[in-house]
Amino acid sequence: MARIPSVYNRREIRPQTCFGFAEFYKRLKLPQPALNGAFRNLIMNGILSRSRSAAFLFGVCLFAPGAARASLNVPPGAAAGLEKLYAGDPDAAIEEFQSIQREQPEHPLGYLLEAEARWWKIYCESAEFKYGMTDAWKRNKQREDAVYLQLIAKEIKLAEAQLAKSQTAEAHFYAGMGYALRSRILALFGEHRGSARAGVRAREHLLRALALEPDLADADLGLGLYNYYVDTLSAIAKVLRFFMGIPGGSKKEGIRQLERAMTQGVLVREDARFYLAKNLRNYDQQYQRALEILEPLVRQYPSNPVFLLLEGDLYAKLNRKPQAAESFRAAAALPLRDPNCRQRIAELARASLAALGLPASSPAN
Repeated sequence: MARIPSVYNRREIRPQTCFGFAEFYKRLKLPQPALNGAFRNLIMNGILSRSRSAAFLFGVCLFAPGAARASLNVPPGAAAGLEKLYAGDPDAAIEEFQSIQREQPEHPLGYLLEAEARWWKIYCESAEFKYGMTDAWKRNKQREDAVYLQLIAKEIKLAEAQLAKSQTAEAHFYAGMGYALRSRILALFGEHRGSARAGVRAREHLLRALALEPDLADADLGLGLYNYYVDTLSAIAKVLRFFMGIPGGSKKEGIRQLERAMTQGVLVREDARFYLAKNLRNYDQQYQRALEILEPLVRQYPSNPVFLLLEGDLYAKLNRKPQAAESFRAAAALPLRDPNCRQRIAELARASLAALGLPASSPAN
């Protein structure tokens, strides 16, 4: 596939020791009644990715410092757009990504990134405070969602056109991420069978990408989320998954892949970190570990309300009310450009504070 001209800067990360598209992204366990109901729907219908969290579209030290590494060629507009996206301004990010589309109309990257930016808008508008935490649980189709779906369809078409010419790891990665983003929103709509089919297609492409280029850590976001969610399913759901012919997964392997994506990835570092933290909260109740994984995002992007709300949730789970209140109030005070998102964040912050028995504003104010 034609690569983006090498004169562009690369957004890449050096091999590091351990830690940690745009996630590409349920960690604490839901209360048992909610868990049973949520998973019954998700699982019995073969859902592979939890798009109710901000869904896939999703370092262990596998690479020695001197080992070869893969990187995706990324134009400056992509890096700038991703910074704006994670700083909490998806509209500004969309402008950057549309510029890439004008410059490279036959390359899937610009369309993939715009879809990812629009996902964050969808996530914000759909988020609810439920089961004692904030997440996007379900969404009725909205007129504006058609734009997201059209972007994904175009991105997949371009990636598959490049695969018809040459079987490259990069083209498989873009095709896989396109299907992953489709799976995520279909799950949010409650279209679980369609989500499952898209998830399987995503897995196939991402596995092929890694077979061709083992160092392509960005592919580990989608694979990590797949493995994590499939292994999180209930025993009954796993039996149903078997009869539906859906490949299995390993949560342990999924976590390892998400850790690699968040330290070695080019495009997906932030998404991988966000989704891993959220999954540890939603499914595993590992609140302290989730907080440690999330904190670098909050420090780097203090104007991102979604990160702040997740931080507040984790502090609340750890019974650290003052810190939780500070995070919730900081999220509510952000001057977000999108009025719908701004209103929703304020509502979520109030609900989160009320659950702690705290007022919406600081007593000092």
